[in-house]
Amino acid sequence: MTLRRQAEELFFEGTRLIQTGNHASEAELCFQHALALSPGFAEAITNLGWLRSQAGDVVLAETYYRRAITSNPTLVRAYLLLGVVLMDQRRFDESEFIYRQAIQAVPSEPDAWSNLGVLLACLQRETEAEQCYRQALALDSTHAMASFNYSYILLRQERWEQGWLHLEDRWNYASLVAYFRCPRWRGESLEAKTVVVGFEAGHGDMIFYCRYIRLLKSRGAIHVSVVCHPGLVALFATLSGCDQVFSFHDMIPASGWDYWVPPMSLPYLCGTRADSIPTGIPYIAADPARVAYWADRLPATDGCLRVGLVWKGNPDFENDADRSLASLALLAPLGAVAGVQLISLQKGRGEDEALSPPPGLSLLALGGELCDFADTAALAAHLDLVISVDTAVAHLAGAMGTPCWMLIPDYRADWRWHATRSDSLWYPGTRLFRRPRAQAWDVVIADMVRELSKLSAAVTRVRK
Repeated sequence: MTLRRQAEELFFEGTRLIQTGNHASEAELCFQHALALSPGFAEAITNLGWLRSQAGDVVLAETYYRRAITSNPTLVRAYLLLGVVLMDQRRFDESEFIYRQAIQAVPSEPDAWSNLGVLLACLQRETEAEQCYRQALALDSTHAMASFNYSYILLRQERWEQGWLHLEDRWNYASLVAYFRCPRWRGESLEAKTVVVGFEAGHGDMIFYCRYIRLLKSRGAIHVSVVCHPGLVALFATLSGCDQVFSFHDMIPASGWDYWVPPMSLPYLCGTRADSIPTGIPYIAADPARVAYWADRLPATDGCLRVGLVWKGNPDFENDADRSLASLALLAPLGAVAGVQLISLQKGRGEDEALSPPPGLSLLALGGELCDFADTAALAAHLDLVISVDTAVAHLAGAMGTPCWMLIPDYRADWRWHATRSDSLWYPGTRLFRRPRAQAWDVVIADMVRELSKLSAAVTRVRK
């Protein structure tokens, strides 16, 4: 067996170990041994870079990727992985240069065009990004990732018909297809039919998309069930149009429905356009018994505004570093507004900050007492306003009709908050406070302080 053939065998074994999971160190040894036999083995070098990147060593990962490109200038995967590493470090010019190098090396590679489109979309160069996605799809009309990425721009620009269509390419739901014994709903008549809405994405996404359940009822469905996160089960018992709620940890029947449908497909299947966005608010309510509990738990306001605060989201979310605030201290200026009682709704990460708030910020820390989203809803029912970063609580407030002020990042803001609007088409009671490009959150929070002062003064006049 030649040295190259031995190196290839080691490469294949290393790749197999990666695919089986939890064998990163053994896989790395395989690739290192392969390189000892064949030093210019670009694919093995690239996989070493990927392993280093997964381990958080982006400096060594970059070194490996650049070495792989030098060894094989047509290995597109090395360019793409390097571009992602550079983009994650906000080295945008370098990332763009690498992607364009990949396109120059292999112009027919749709992945390179798609990745460049993602970078340009994140930089709000949306016309150029759209051209990249179109080129990727021209090269491969079945390129699902390019199509899905394209949906972000289309929906952000409120180009609904195209946007919903491209959003359908997000993934194939193989596990749900294999599980449910009924067909997936594709828009057929629902007259006298039963439907189960499957689980998808995060807590906020489920709250957002489940507004469509009552539209299924209006189309004739006689029974609609939903599968959701455990923390949403009690809340979704109040969901308008919903007859039955399962946690995804429950033993969910595989049959008993006429159709199953993923929630993110509902806007497409219901033909949502600018004039048919389902904004009937509220479509979620708080449980009366829990509302009564929190009424006793909260101190008297003496006419003050009650304002809930949420400053951090799930750290596993891909853009959390931009949407979440670094610390509660950034919201300290809100404490100077007269006539406001501030209440922490922060749960999980950041919850401890509420126990020792920064100087000048008087804050009632209740996040630790919230057991699930039904508790959060019951507490929110007593609030005049919620101030939140882009996380599930903001969706909950919107769905309940509780006024909400959202802090929207400039970089990679969710498409649901549009491009320039200060209002929300999805939640009429929500107001969007956008972080200006290349400026700190302080600018947004100073604006909130001014607006909160006006609101407090107006409410005080009325309540007196």
